[in-house]
Amino acid sequence: MHDAYEATPILEKLPLKIESIACYDDILLVGTKEGHLLQYRIKKPRAGDTKYDVSLERSNKSFSKKPISQLAVIPELFLLISLSDNVVSVHDLTSFGQMVQLAKTKGASLFEVDLQKPASLSGEVQPYLRMCVAVKRKLQLMYWKNRDFHELQTDLNLYDIPRALAWCKDSVCVGFKRDYFLIKVNTGESKELFPTGSLQPEPVVTKLDDNMLLLSRDKMSIFIDADGNPVKNQPLTWSDIPFDTVHDPPYLIAVLPKYIEIRTMEPPLLIQSSEHKARYICTGSGYIYIASSNHIWQLNSVPVTIQIKQLLQGKEFELALRLADMTEEPELEKHTRINHIKTLYAFHLFCQHRFEESMQIFVKLETDPSNVIGMYPNLLPPEFRNQLEYPEKLPELEGRDLEKALLALIDYLTEKRRVLMKDKEVLTTAIKEGNKTVKSKDQLSQIIDTTLLKCYLETNDALVAPLLRLKDNKCHVEESERSLKKKEKFSELIILYEKKGLHDKALQLLMKQAARPNSPLGGYEKTVQYLQHLGAEHLNLIFEYAKWVLKQSAEDGLKIFTEDLPEVESLPRDKIFQYLENISKDLAIPYLEHIINNCHDKTEEFHNSLGHLLREKVQTLMQEYIRSRPAGLPQVKPGKEPGELGRYRSQLIEFLNCSMFYKPEKLLTRFPMDGFFEERAILLGRLGRHEQALGIYIHVLKDKNLAEEYCMNYYDKSQEGNKDVYAHLLKMYLQPPEPSTLGLSSYFDSKPRTDKEAALGLLECHAGKIDTAKALDLLPPTTKVNEILTYLENVLEHKYASKHQCQILKSLLYAESLQVHEQRMFYEKIKVVISDEKICRVCKKRIGGSFFARYPSGIIVHYGCCKDPKEAPFDS
Repeated sequence: MHDAYEATPILEKLPLKIESIACYDDILLVGTKEGHLLQYRIKKPRAGDTKYDVSLERSNKSFSKKPISQLAVIPELFLLISLSDNVVSVHDLTSFGQMVQLAKTKGASLFEVDLQKPASLSGEVQPYLRMCVAVKRKLQLMYWKNRDFHELQTDLNLYDIPRALAWCKDSVCVGFKRDYFLIKVNTGESKELFPTGSLQPEPVVTKLDDNMLLLSRDKMSIFIDADGNPVKNQPLTWSDIPFDTVHDPPYLIAVLPKYIEIRTMEPPLLIQSSEHKARYICTGSGYIYIASSNHIWQLNSVPVTIQIKQLLQGKEFELALRLADMTEEPELEKHTRINHIKTLYAFHLFCQHRFEESMQIFVKLETDPSNVIGMYPNLLPPEFRNQLEYPEKLPELEGRDLEKALLALIDYLTEKRRVLMKDKEVLTTAIKEGNKTVKSKDQLSQIIDTTLLKCYLETNDALVAPLLRLKDNKCHVEESERSLKKKEKFSELIILYEKKGLHDKALQLLMKQAARPNSPLGGYEKTVQYLQHLGAEHLNLIFEYAKWVLKQSAEDGLKIFTEDLPEVESLPRDKIFQYLENISKDLAIPYLEHIINNCHDKTEEFHNSLGHLLREKVQTLMQEYIRSRPAGLPQVKPGKEPGELGRYRSQLIEFLNCSMFYKPEKLLTRFPMDGFFEERAILLGRLGRHEQALGIYIHVLKDKNLAEEYCMNYYDKSQEGNKDVYAHLLKMYLQPPEPSTLGLSSYFDSKPRTDKEAALGLLECHAGKIDTAKALDLLPPTTKVNEILTYLENVLEHKYASKHQCQILKSLLYAESLQVHEQRMFYEKIKVVISDEKICRVCKKRIGGSFFARYPSGIIVHYGCCKDPKEAPFDS
């Protein structure tokens, strides 16, 4: 508890018995049992003096012949309303002269006024006074106008005599002996609320400032709104049954049988008890008076600054905040005081383990995050943490309490991080004056992100990786590294290194962890993935750490350079090829095949290199195959050899056939003369040396099918070098060349033999592709006509078909020519006259000697104005 009010005697041992009191400004009105009305002016004491200057300004002994049981002052309208002898009267406030006595109210037991102050459109305030009078078992409702009260609503009948009244918006709360009712003024509808209680001698209804009512039930006071609904979950409990209550925000003051009690609504606290046996209480113009039958005291509010100081000592921060918000002082000082209290309150909540509430206040206060983080153990570096001080000793946090506190801190830091990303300037406050605050936005971001990482490690380590992957992540490398290593979070440590550009450290860690059993980073897969995403700017690192992966698995290691990723695609292929070739030619071959076949690289150097590498590989494997091959086994078709030799040779043959970007003359010189016959034939064909190529197919490989397939691939009657390829094949059959002309003299013991049968078959199948004269010249003189009869028939058919096709084409061209001439004649017969008056339909200028265009409809425009040849312009 603290002292919110001081009770100062105003009148003592008054010879008259007090029945009612009312006040406004510095005026106190006292109604007595003898019917006297007293007016006192109360002046505050001067500095250094403790006594009030109380002067009796007026004493109206003939105000009433009966006790003045109730008084109400309306200074805005200069009215004094009184209840005496069970009649309500209205008096002039300045003279106490009676203005009107409401005869209708004869038999009244109490009344209640309601003054509203609506503003007009011009901003002028026009007071509007309503009054409710309890006359036996009726309520009379009236309003003030033209110096008199007029009926507002017809009288409302009640089941009992009212003992307490209070206005609330357009409702009147009525307290009876046993219960409370709420009555709507406009409709007369009533709503039963609840009983007054078994101990309550009289009902007590108090109007609160925010359109709420306070209804007493024994020792409790219940809060309701204008509709009769409970406002707060918990009622306010007094030490005894109150006679009357008043609201002086933020306090509620109740007159109890033996003393005055002061409490707050929110939070519900007992503030002060004053041992004054009073019976009446009134408020007005900021003054509060309490009175017994012959004594009156004024309750003076203790200065707010003193109250706040007492409340802070008692850790009543919520009430201190409400008082600070009510102070009348410069806005800057008021704001500073409120923030100071809120800071202490937030720190107090933290010490009470109410972490979420504490962090919510710190967010709103824009408290420096480093000061907030410093309240937790082992989150800030010791040298920084030791510089921070706090209002009192920090609580020891461990176990479940520590986890709960860290979760609240995570929410706080996440919100601060979001705000920090938006704000350009950093304005933070310290928890205790003198503490160091961080002014740099980058440094503050670094503290927040690093602390978030540490909190995640303690509460939910699954969130560590997403935090580190953020583009704007500012985690401090050394602090984060230390924390991650302590928890053995090596996967997350790799992410940290990657995002901070520390690729060398990341790759070293991956290499070390690869050999550890049961490590989440075991094996080489993680290294492969990491290297694939580095890009061309880190080519040296890729080459350095790819070596150990290639030694472990050449196939997976090659994925570093062949995966379908933008970073891999950007790597310089020539440097990769040189790197792989230096390690092993067996690595260079699949890499070249990848960039040629999958990436469609057309670089001549790569194609030539692949041809050379495949030839070298096949040559090496062939030598081993020949050494290990048992004697007497038949020759195998090229590319069909067993094992690696067959696979590589088929690759070589396919490459030489398909690739169009190597230089055959460069490759041919490397192929030995005593082998690789099919490969040499392919290269000779690329060089246009068809006779030599066909000679190899017919006389070395002895494969007529390959020879004919070769001719089919190269035959082109429109190309000079390839139109006689079938004639060359015919010549190979009928006039075999000397081995020396094929470059194969060492391979033959004697001249190759002719094959007349194959030649005749070739003539029959491809008669239209071989020049007839050349074919007949190549045939031996001993050839009989019946042997070439089929060939000659095929030639004649082919010639006839060709002639017929030419005749058809000639006729079609002639018909087309006739159509064109006919169309020309049709258009030429139309006469167009361009006179000086001829105007263009588009630009409205003369055609003159300019180029013009004529539409079929006859419309003529400048050629430049003809935008759409199909649609003529309309007249505008």
